[in-house]
Amino acid sequence: MAMTDVAMSAPTPVVSVKPVVLSAPGRGEDLHVRVSAPAIGHKLPILVFSHGFSLSLDSYGPLVDFWAAHGIVVMQPTHLDSGTLSLPPDDPRTPLIWRFRVEDMKRILDQLDLIEASVPGLSGRLDRSRIAAAGHSWGGQTASMLLGARVLDPEGGTGEDLSDSRIKAGVLLATPGQGGADLTPFAAEHFPFMHPSFADMTTPALVIAGDRDQSLLSVRGPDWFTDPYFLSPGGKSLLTLFGAEHSLGGIHGYNATGTTDENPERVALIQRLTWAYLRNAFDPEDSSWKASRTALMEGLNPLGRIESK
Repeated sequence: MAMTDVAMSAPTPVVSVKPVVLSAPGRGEDLHVRVSAPAIGHKLPILVFSHGFSLSLDSYGPLVDFWAAHGIVVMQPTHLDSGTLSLPPDDPRTPLIWRFRVEDMKRILDQLDLIEASVPGLSGRLDRSRIAAAGHSWGGQTASMLLGARVLDPEGGTGEDLSDSRIKAGVLLATPGQGGADLTPFAAEHFPFMHPSFADMTTPALVIAGDRDQSLLSVRGPDWFTDPYFLSPGGKSLLTLFGAEHSLGGIHGYNATGTTDENPERVALIQRLTWAYLRNAFDPEDSSWKASRTALMEGLNPLGRIESK
């Protein structure tokens, strides 16, 4: 894979605490958060991670454990659509779950003092000037809104700006593309919020898409998941993974039964490339991202390609 050419420190022990319970008036449920942090180090950057539909704070171990073991504090909320909460379809909150998701991410950043105090040994070790947002699938849309994407109204009018200036970069994994005529009739009827505009998504981001990710929600092919890259302003990179479907090789859990394209090498590539991208986003002088891109391009039988704008 040639990614071994990229210098990387040995993983450190990780402290993971759950649930850190945050009061959430108006949400109907307290917000439960999992915090995974390296046991050593100071001035640690922060990554808030939004899970895909029906998953929870316990998901995405292959990514979260890697990031935390290599110097990033990862905070994962359980959103209202999680299967662990069993919210009925007729619940009055259901039509606005997409918005509650964004508010969950902001609430974490609003309550960093409480979170620090809840994790043994974490107090005073966070660098609040270095914060990124990431998400997979529906979680990718959630994260994209913190970067400046908007949900258009039914007439196509510009939606509310829910971006957050505290977020300096993003990682969008298998994130749905634009709505309207690109949605299947089922998706258009049941998921009207899947109507994003990326025109104002100005925060830098790494978009990751599989070239075999055929969604049942879109009439388009796998290129639908590249919209966050092609339809947003510059300052973006796109990693296209060869042969990858929606699970991107199995990022959402160890031994996850829902993985349709299990590929440990692909997951390892995502681990290292996202880490390198975030390192560079947090410190522009860091060379990990440049070295990782070069290693991928020059490797034999590469698992994907990277382009930037």
